[in-house]
Amino acid sequence: MTRRIFSVLLFSFFLTAPLAAWAQKGKIKIAVQAPLSGEQAALGEHIKLGAQLAVEEAVKAFKAMGYDLELVPQDDQAKAEVGVANARNMVADPNVLVIVGHFNSGVALPASEVYKDAMLVMISPANTATEITDRGYPNVNRVCGRDDVQGPVGARFAAQELKAKSVYIIHDKTTYGQGVAESFRNEAKKLGMKVLGFDGTEERANFAPMIIPMKAKNPALVYFGGIYHQGGLLLKQMREKGVKAMFMGPDGVDSEEMVKIAGAAAVGSYYTSVAPPRDATPETAAFAKKYKQRFGKDIEAFGLYGYDATLVGIKAMEQWLKANPSKKPSRAEVSAAVRNIKGFKGVTGSIEFDNKGDPIKAKYFVLQFDKRSYPGKVVKVVEQQAPAAVKK
Repeated sequence: MTRRIFSVLLFSFFLTAPLAAWAQKGKIKIAVQAPLSGEQAALGEHIKLGAQLAVEEAVKAFKAMGYDLELVPQDDQAKAEVGVANARNMVADPNVLVIVGHFNSGVALPASEVYKDAMLVMISPANTATEITDRGYPNVNRVCGRDDVQGPVGARFAAQELKAKSVYIIHDKTTYGQGVAESFRNEAKKLGMKVLGFDGTEERANFAPMIIPMKAKNPALVYFGGIYHQGGLLLKQMREKGVKAMFMGPDGVDSEEMVKIAGAAAVGSYYTSVAPPRDATPETAAFAKKYKQRFGKDIEAFGLYGYDATLVGIKAMEQWLKANPSKKPSRAEVSAAVRNIKGFKGVTGSIEFDNKGDPIKAKYFVLQFDKRSYPGKVVKVVEQQAPAAVKK
């Protein structure tokens, strides 16, 4: 090789090396954790698909900044031990910079301890238990409301709008179900409603042993704290055994599966939700149309929050990368960018976090299954600021 040819090749290398280095900065992964199999897969799947759509739309922008953006779905099976094992795997992958999840608060709480130690940001689309944010972890956030607001919203509607004088409360013994049931009970008592029973159960098939004493007490309302796979069957069996009480549940029954399981018994029942129905606003309706075109199915409420929670992480990283174009952010830097995000408007509305990771304001919806179809009809909307954390 002549000296002239060598010089030309050397010059060419130095000319193109910076461009190649800029173009190959590596991967950024967003993990989504939700139940993708088992009894609660219907809700988890919508969270995952909402996250998937957000990532697909952002791939090109990240590519232009030199990064391959990738979604990593994780099936936590609605089980704490599985969620924790998945969390450890995600923490071990340095390219994972954002966690979107979980659906179940009982899974999110132990898994978030793993994320906290690694300062890996968690943005929850669905966890409503108060402890999620009241621990004050700088990397843990949620885009939805809280059970200590959702429960009282339901109780006030029952007492003031439905004029219910008594209630029989059943919950599923989970962090979420028992927590929202206790919040409902406490507010109901303040409003003068008689609480005729407060029972926990893990029953999946035969609710007769609970329905018999319930029927004997003749409550005006039955409130169930839990998920649709139990709630729908409980309601169906109540009607079969002649219980005529009104029925209400929280956002765990906010699913088409509730109608499928309860059948005709669902008609007339009420539920509260921290997530808007797909036809709540022109923005949610337009997104629902786009979602159906992409996945061939109608979106359910938490799919909207799956999209927005992911988009919060994406926009926070985009803002950071534009301000720091020469390096990849650390997990701590992404956590800070998410907590401090301003001016973000998703399909569910504007989202900004307070100093403990709650949305500064959240909407709570009261809906009724006025016919045998999903979603129910919105009968009341309450917008409320997140409570301040209780000092322990």
